[in-house]
Amino acid sequence: MNSNLKKIVLLVDDDVDFLEQHRLFLETENYEVVAAHSRREAEKLLETVTPDLAILDLMMDETDDGFVLAYNIKKKDAGVPVILVTAVTSETGLEFGTVGEEGSWIKADAILPKPIRFEQLKREIHRLCKTDKI
Repeated sequence: MNSNLKKIVLLVDDDVDFLEQHRLFLETENYEVVAAHSRREAEKLLETVTPDLAILDLMMDETDDGFVLAYNIKKKDAGVPVILVTAVTSETGLEFGTVGEEGSWIKADAILPKPIRFEQLKREIHRLCKTDKI
């Protein structure tokens, strides 16, 4: 990838406010953001765009949309870091992890509980992309 080009972040969430707030944050940090409001919309984007990072809501139209989308992204390119964001833990008490037995079927590199602080997201992106940027 040309170092002069912006890194592409795929941002998928059915919450319009979350999508716009995080799009603005990422654009301020000099990322190109491609956004979708659903798994289907994101899968259509993935036909023509290969992101450098994906940030996905876990529950959208279907309760497992984030898991399915993460799986599809990793199947296409296992090197794309995927961050799942979810309010499931705060709403239900259920917790998910990316290591151990459940980590073998959850195709995400990180899971962050909503609400997400920008600094928290910034640290995860830095860790996953191994870059000083953001």
